[in-house]
Amino acid sequence: MNSHASSQATAGFLNTDWNPRNVPASTTTTNVVLRTADKAATSGSLYQPATATDTVVCVMHPREFMACHYLIPDIVEAGYAAWSQAPRSVGNDLRLEHELALHDVAAGLNHLQSIGFKRIILLGNSGGAGLYAFYTEQASLPGDERIAKTPGGRPTLLAELNMPIPAGLVFIGPHPGQGALLMNCIDPSVTDENDPLSIDPALDPLNPGNGFNGPSDTRYSPAFIQRYREAQHERVARLDQQARELIQRRQAARKRVKELGRDASAEDRRVAAHTPIINVWRTDADLRCFDLSLDPSERRFGSLWGSDPYVSNYGAVGFARQCTPESWLSTWSALSSNASLARAAYALTQPTLVVEYTGDQACFPGDVQKIFDALGAADKQHHRVSGDHHGRSIQPDGPLGRREAGQRLATWLHQHFAQ
Repeated sequence: MNSHASSQATAGFLNTDWNPRNVPASTTTTNVVLRTADKAATSGSLYQPATATDTVVCVMHPREFMACHYLIPDIVEAGYAAWSQAPRSVGNDLRLEHELALHDVAAGLNHLQSIGFKRIILLGNSGGAGLYAFYTEQASLPGDERIAKTPGGRPTLLAELNMPIPAGLVFIGPHPGQGALLMNCIDPSVTDENDPLSIDPALDPLNPGNGFNGPSDTRYSPAFIQRYREAQHERVARLDQQARELIQRRQAARKRVKELGRDASAEDRRVAAHTPIINVWRTDADLRCFDLSLDPSERRFGSLWGSDPYVSNYGAVGFARQCTPESWLSTWSALSSNASLARAAYALTQPTLVVEYTGDQACFPGDVQKIFDALGAADKQHHRVSGDHHGRSIQPDGPLGRREAGQRLATWLHQHFAQ
């Protein structure tokens, strides 16, 4: 593993909405560039307190840059080191295959072990929870029992990968997994994947005839909810089929090019070289975001993407908007993805802390409770903290949920991993 590190004392992070707090002035920051076992480049930032520690808390998301995560100051103030791991493709899940992202996690954890950390705690926030749960499940298995191929058929190379096993797990605002998240919020009223405005009125979540009445009094009937959920499943299955057909077409062309060499047709060469992109429109239509009586909480009307469902559902920004067939199957398909916190929970036997935000618009109480109940750990805690998905206040000028989450985290760390 190649690495390059530089150290400097720092007064903290940039003052942004995502992380307005500073780490202690005595914090030492080390930026590290790493090469994964499958030859990809990744990086990480290590924040160390003034007093030496052999325990490090790792924060990572499969596609987001987390170096300014709001809980890092709390970790360092509690006397522990914090490691922010960057994925190989920051801000882009166009090519994100979770099985390969496990190589990124392993590269970071192997580096931390190599520089002397004896106890590693994985902190998964939002989509990071599914990634770290998946990693921990696979790390606990013998190499020959690990997943050998991605859902798209690519070799994972996990069998020989050195995957350090964490000493503890923390899940902040966890959802069941990105595929499970999308299954609940994909709009099943789309009738033509090539036409983002195509619609079946009988399945339209924004149709008043189906119960939509804006923020004031949207109520969906049990019969509509059942039809809607079944249609969501059917749409994801259709997208899975499309993805697999595109992969099979390219693999067949590659086989012919390999067999025929210079005699292969130009068409086969084009298909073999081409990486198709799937546009997945209208992925922000979870009925629970509009009918607040469904799995009730302190959340506001609307989703993570905004309070206007037309803008968030029909706009360019959204979950899974652009994917390769491989990334769709590995990351966003609840029917094909292996990266599911709900699926891996049974294998998580380490001491585990779960923090749920009461106003979360992506992680709903029923889902979090099911995750917590499924955890294999005998030592597990579940705390509900007032805040939105990012730990911000759900009331004007109210307390920041992220501050209480940080306090809960520090207490839990002291209880289980005292210096």
